[in-house]
Amino acid sequence: MLRRLSVQTAGESHGRGMFASVAGFPAGVPFDAPFIDAWLVRRQGGFGRSSRQQLEHDRVEVLAGVHRGRTTGAPLLLAVWNRDDSLATRPPLHRPRPGHGDLAGAQKYGTLDMRPVLERASARETAARVAAGALCASFLQRLGIETLAHVLELGGVAARRVVPRVTDLAGLRRRRDASPFHVLDARVEPRFRRAVLAARKAGDTLGGRFEVLAFGAPAGLGSLEGFDSRLDSRLGAALLSIPAIKAVELGDGVACAAERGSRVHDAVGRPGPRGPTRAGNRAGGLEAGMTNGETVVARAWMKPIPTLARPLASWDYAIGRPSAAFFERSDVTAVPAACVVGEAMLALVILDALLEKTGGDTAAEVSRALAGQRRDVARRFGRRSRR
Repeated sequence: MLRRLSVQTAGESHGRGMFASVAGFPAGVPFDAPFIDAWLVRRQGGFGRSSRQQLEHDRVEVLAGVHRGRTTGAPLLLAVWNRDDSLATRPPLHRPRPGHGDLAGAQKYGTLDMRPVLERASARETAARVAAGALCASFLQRLGIETLAHVLELGGVAARRVVPRVTDLAGLRRRRDASPFHVLDARVEPRFRRAVLAARKAGDTLGGRFEVLAFGAPAGLGSLEGFDSRLDSRLGAALLSIPAIKAVELGDGVACAAERGSRVHDAVGRPGPRGPTRAGNRAGGLEAGMTNGETVVARAWMKPIPTLARPLASWDYAIGRPSAAFFERSDVTAVPAACVVGEAMLALVILDALLEKTGGDTAAEVSRALAGQRRDVARRFGRRSRR
């Protein structure tokens, strides 16, 4: 999934904290802790979250890789500390939750106590991912590449379609951040709220769908040299790695499968000053495993959370008899939070592919190489190109 950057997370849901190591990150990038903290706050937000989100106040602390406010080029170690660090006193778990990793993980690691599996499989792990992804998004912004994520659907209720444009980005972010559902269509919020309240009353949970976008990504990120180098596969893997994500769409892939090619592909128009132009972007900015200069667009579907207040049938492996599944506090829905994680994973993949393209050990080297690539595209394929 990542080829230039190396990112690893560690930590348990109720352990000391969540940690992310990031290697391969260029030197000389300002470390913007408030920017990262704002992403962590967004990840904790959203209507329908559990009491855990009121307990924790996530903030990033950098433990290595930064000197005098800038990255050094050495591996970074980021920490998001847990206020609830009660792992040592948590009870063992022998009644697996259908849809969770409890039973599969217990079989993998050969244990009847599923507590360690629960602690690592918990979506609390995504706090570390968001810290790492926000770090990447901060650098991308300085390079003129912007990301955005927003919720499209919750519990079967779809928001009105909004096509985000880079010229409206500041306003779109304000609108999204003001919404308890991280949605751009404020008119759908009452219906979302009613769906969440009805599911909570029933002891149930809700899934949904969100969209992530990258504006300003240059053409040529990713590669067609191998199946594992294609940016489609790398972005798909990144989004599918988020807990409870079960499907991913790139561009208008689902709808395009039912249409003729003449209605699907994005016709090439008269060159603009910065390079080629397209009649549309149904490909989602990706062709043959590479960015084509248009906005990168992906969507992800999240299943309902498997921890239910009214648990499904399960088996108690400690006493060997049928039992209701284990219940520990749970969100009714975490689609708004998953949306933030999706944006973080998008930023990781885009920066990784950009560093693969530009090389460079320092922020200045990356910036110069990107500027040169953009000038070359404008010269070869722009309005002043030889025809």
